[in-house]
Amino acid sequence: MSGLVCFSHGKDSSPQATKINALSVVAQRHGWRTMSVDYRGIDSPEERVNKLKTQLSAPSKPLVLVGSSMGSYVSLVAAKSLNPVGLFLMAPAVNMPGYDLHGGPPENCRVQIFHGWHDDIVTVDRVLKFAQAHQIETLLLNDNHRLQSSLPQLEKFFAIFLDEIRQNIG
Repeated sequence: MSGLVCFSHGKDSSPQATKINALSVVAQRHGWRTMSVDYRGIDSPEERVNKLKTQLSAPSKPLVLVGSSMGSYVSLVAAKSLNPVGLFLMAPAVNMPGYDLHGGPPENCRVQIFHGWHDDIVTVDRVLKFAQAHQIETLLLNDNHRLQSSLPQLEKFFAIFLDEIRQNIG
């Protein structure tokens, strides 16, 4: 597979964050190229969306966007113009002040949400409301916002996610 997996980190994270590093290895093992956008120093979600769209102005197809927290919001908003085949969203910042989504993910895009039951930054009710409104497959994990304890599960689910995309496009 010659597609691209693009990672967007959370507000206080970095492009070399633990989840990004681990999931990059999974993607590369499955034949995908990877990149991680550096948003450090950019607090505005909309500025981050613009940076992602600029970085992917001529994206490789197929494209998968992966985000954590604010990075999930950024991926969701950018997806409307980038048309990825997949969105893998962890602890997505949805239904929160300053994170205004208009609609859901694009059509014909495989979407999965992973969220921690004990997330005190983006509460479960916010995510479930969004997931229900757009009928998005959602897995709730016994974890907090960072999802660090669930990393082995995330790696397994990400591998399955990429395999499903390959089967659907290939």
